[in-house]
Amino acid sequence: MTSSHRQGATPRPLPRLDNDNRFFWTGGADGRLRFLQCQDCRTFVHPPRPVCRNCLSERVEPAEVPGTGVVDTFTVNHQKFHPAMEVPYVIARVAIDGAPGVILTTNIVGCPVDSVVIGDRVRVTFEQHDDVWLPLFEKIAA
Repeated sequence: MTSSHRQGATPRPLPRLDNDNRFFWTGGADGRLRFLQCQDCRTFVHPPRPVCRNCLSERVEPAEVPGTGVVDTFTVNHQKFHPAMEVPYVIARVAIDGAPGVILTTNIVGCPVDSVVIGDRVRVTFEQHDDVWLPLFEKIAA
């Protein structure tokens, strides 16, 4: 997987790490995007939880995915909900390649907000804040 890493210039609201989600929020340390996958039925489970939503197996483990996807839908946010977040910015749903059924709500970064369109191919990049590596996405050059 190719990904870049950026140290965040300003803090963002950060998730609380726990035993179920730590692998997801720290995977950027090695440039890997991972989601839980059931070892019995192979269903991907996101958000992370200790039981497969499909077959109720407790055999769920982190599995690496390619780190690419497609913008499913998006909005451009102009409201300053958090003092550290510069506006405008893109909030998007990205359908994750290699993880059927997983759609991640994230930000599209590294391009003008008016250049994002539904169907854009994107690749993960990670922004580190303390022990958290936020998976954000950049457009893949055509």
